[in-house]
Amino acid sequence: MVEGYILVAEARAAQAGRLEQAIAHLGGQLRDGQARGAFAGPGPIFLGIGASHAASAAAVWTLRSRGIHSWRLNSGEHPLPFPASSHPVIGVSQSGKSAETLAAVRSIDAGLRLAVVNVAPSPLADLAAIAVSLGNLPDSYASTVGYTATVAALGMIAEAWDGGAVDPSWAELPAAFRRLDEVLRARGPALAAPLAGAVAVDYAAAAATAGSAEVGALLLREVARVPATGLSTRQYLHGAMESAGKTAHVLIGDDREAALARTLARAGHDTVLLTALPVDEEPRLSVLALPALPPAQRAILEALAMQSLAVEAAVLRGIDPDAFVFHHTDTKVA
Repeated sequence: MVEGYILVAEARAAQAGRLEQAIAHLGGQLRDGQARGAFAGPGPIFLGIGASHAASAAAVWTLRSRGIHSWRLNSGEHPLPFPASSHPVIGVSQSGKSAETLAAVRSIDAGLRLAVVNVAPSPLADLAAIAVSLGNLPDSYASTVGYTATVAALGMIAEAWDGGAVDPSWAELPAAFRRLDEVLRARGPALAAPLAGAVAVDYAAAAATAGSAEVGALLLREVARVPATGLSTRQYLHGAMESAGKTAHVLIGDDREAALARTLARAGHDTVLLTALPVDEEPRLSVLALPALPPAQRAILEALAMQSLAVEAAVLRGIDPDAFVFHHTDTKVA
């Protein structure tokens, strides 16, 4: 176990309660911020790396669905200083110490700096004109509630931005989370079995929650040490799926994803489909039913499933999900 983090099993067991706590905490912060005139103006740019970049996908989709231009960018892919614009920049880092995100945010006009962090105070929170905190939630090294609560924070900000309102249904999400968690505890090992024995795993998700495919692949690499790639479905269809063979597949979405799942399974490839549609299981096709929810809320349930698949695959492969092979000294600041 890495110092400063809790065990994955402990984090998963407490995740529903801590997510519920975070949603209530975030709601209060957003209401206070809106009363002060925050979360307004041109659409925000979400800036993060790794899981924090993945966590922003549903928020960007939500803003664009409201007619507000928004982007998510990888903070490690920009020469500095970050290009000047009128758009506020939301730095996303659960620890508040991601070196690339800090460097980019530091180069931005101080009045345009926002942050979403778990840990506050932290270097990123201290840089921001407005910092939204998850509430210093205990988290595992391969992030669990740190990720799901970040998706909640970004999704709620996207709903509240520029005079919008946070959907009251957020209060009901923890109950749906607990129901899915019960299903996964029963079905997780069977769903993960094809992933554990594959040479590689492809994850693809509908654009609104493309971050779920990205974080699913990241978790499988981190926790189970299986090569994996996460793409949006349309990107996957443009050539990437041609390498299918001795691979497993995790598809996340509805109409197009269900059709793709059947195509892969009938071609002899093990496939897991997460969908809100009524889809029958077939040989080589396993289906995990999800409720129909707005993108950010759905992304949180999808992330829960991604955690289960990665941890159960690690157990099947005889790997400690809390043991990491490589440790870096330059990805987090002191």
